[in-house]
Amino acid sequence: MNATVDTAAPNILLNVNGIEVIYNHVILVLKGVSLCVPQGKIVALLGANGAGKTTTLRAISNLLKAERGDVTKGSIDYRGERIERLTPSDLVRRGVVQVMEGRHCFAHLTIEENLLTGAYTRAISRGELSAALERVYQYFPRLKQRRGSQAGYTSGGEQQMAAIGRALMANPTMILLDEPSMGLAPQIVEEIFEIVRGLNEREGVSFLLAEQNTSIALRYADYGYILESGRVMMDGAAQDLAENEDVKEFYLGVSSGERKSFRDTKFYRRRKRWLA
Repeated sequence: MNATVDTAAPNILLNVNGIEVIYNHVILVLKGVSLCVPQGKIVALLGANGAGKTTTLRAISNLLKAERGDVTKGSIDYRGERIERLTPSDLVRRGVVQVMEGRHCFAHLTIEENLLTGAYTRAISRGELSAALERVYQYFPRLKQRRGSQAGYTSGGEQQMAAIGRALMANPTMILLDEPSMGLAPQIVEEIFEIVRGLNEREGVSFLLAEQNTSIALRYADYGYILESGRVMMDGAAQDLAENEDVKEFYLGVSSGERKSFRDTKFYRRRKRWLA
């Protein structure tokens, strides 16, 4: 399935073009990954554990250095500007904020103190800071109830909400959201994805979310990319991917007709690309 997104269109917020990532100067993890995120859209980055989803997000947010990783080929543009050499804090000031896999809240701080750390790059008044907090609490009323609790003693779902709320405090244009469903009950996952949709529709925040739970991600996303072994194997509109027989069989656990081997399916995809 070939991409239908025009990467030269003026509404493209993020454009990742053929990047390769190497760890420790020897381990090739991403192999020519290309994707784009249009303004005001939710784009899902799908695939199994180890497919390269987190590495892709870290390449965009420039957090690879902490893992001894480097983007060795390709380019990453945000609003038409090359961003590979910017620091993570520079990117936050430009409106790109990553919510890390595993929440990473400050366990010894309260929920509200965690939220306040998200505004450290913004030169705003005390009144504006209070307004920003109330904005977060409107989306996460549970956090308002738990505002004085130490984050380390709250539930996984509350910590995930705090991590997203902390990102929202930075007034982002785009949030890179890594595995928001990990380790959470289905009801909490649904609640978090509904909040993501609300932020997208009412605040205009664009999302690039990495997610193993393909079913829920495709329900909320506008477009999706499927990664395997560091390559984009398939992409398309979320509804089209959800209805694709290969995606149903290998990612949604639904099979119609005779079951095919994954190896044969990948060979067919490669052959189709060669003949295109």
